[in-house]
Amino acid sequence: MFNAMNYVAPVWLPGGNLQTIWPALYSRRVFGPHPQYRRERWDAPDGDFIDVDWLAPAVEPHTNPKQTLLVLFHGLEGSSRSHYAEAFADFAREHGLAYAVPHFRGCSGELNRAPRAYHSGDFEEIGWILRRFKAQWAALGGGNVIAIGVSLGGNALLRWAEEAGDTAALTASAVAAVSSPLDLAASGWAIGRGFNRLVYTRMFLNSMKPRALQKLAQFPGLFDRDAMLAARDLYEFDNIVTAPLHGFSSTEDYWARASAKPHLHRICIPALAVNARNDPFVPAWSLPNQQEVGQHVTLWQPAHGGHVGFPQGRIPGHVRSMPDAVGGWLCKAAGI
Repeated sequence: MFNAMNYVAPVWLPGGNLQTIWPALYSRRVFGPHPQYRRERWDAPDGDFIDVDWLAPAVEPHTNPKQTLLVLFHGLEGSSRSHYAEAFADFAREHGLAYAVPHFRGCSGELNRAPRAYHSGDFEEIGWILRRFKAQWAALGGGNVIAIGVSLGGNALLRWAEEAGDTAALTASAVAAVSSPLDLAASGWAIGRGFNRLVYTRMFLNSMKPRALQKLAQFPGLFDRDAMLAARDLYEFDNIVTAPLHGFSSTEDYWARASAKPHLHRICIPALAVNARNDPFVPAWSLPNQQEVGQHVTLWQPAHGGHVGFPQGRIPGHVRSMPDAVGGWLCKAAGI
């Protein structure tokens, strides 16, 4: 089983970049049926909406009293079809958990209504979503709610746990973050350099810029179109679009206030942070140590794994080991 002590990447897949790219594109995601989802649309308090994908068939907690619900918050430009989301869906199916993926605004295939989108420190949105899950699940006769956040979604989830403090337990029994940029300035620096800039930055901007143009068509004058199109990295894009749209004065202000690392000691529920030390996006030197995080936070920091990779097995490999380990940790931490 994968964990900080014994995970080793396959010999045929060396290095953090290969361990990031290959699993996302080619490794096996599931061992059972390909996950099928049932979609719900939730109206947000500000008149906007999010789309939630539930693992089908339809959830019936009354047939399995106190069934646990696993909620996954996806990463930047992710969805319920991301490789890690489907792998966690397979884990949930195998272990008898209900499973849901709430899409951040604009990520479900339909543009959201409001000017705002989502960002790495969106703890208020995470809180609203989790409270609704808890209420809805309790009304159906379900039991615990546990949550996993991947990359951006993991940082935002931990920011929620930090802000919620000792009230977090009223909503979620345990949380985990995988490959999350807990120090956004360090990750912004890393992704803006060398190979990362040529490959990952370009990939993200090729998705984010067209969506920003759609948003600008909805709300003319929302930001400077030419400056956005000229942005060469995430720092510049965040400075023009993400930061001002979400109440930050600059990229520096956004990255500083949205980072989970400085506040991990405030978490009062069981929390797990998993970061490979060869993650191209998250420099090993930026990771927290156990003295910085407090008694409720567990750190897994294996040498290998890349960014949301952690492949195992023979070519083409599979990505179920990380969900097995993280999902198992969440269930144990929540007393399931």
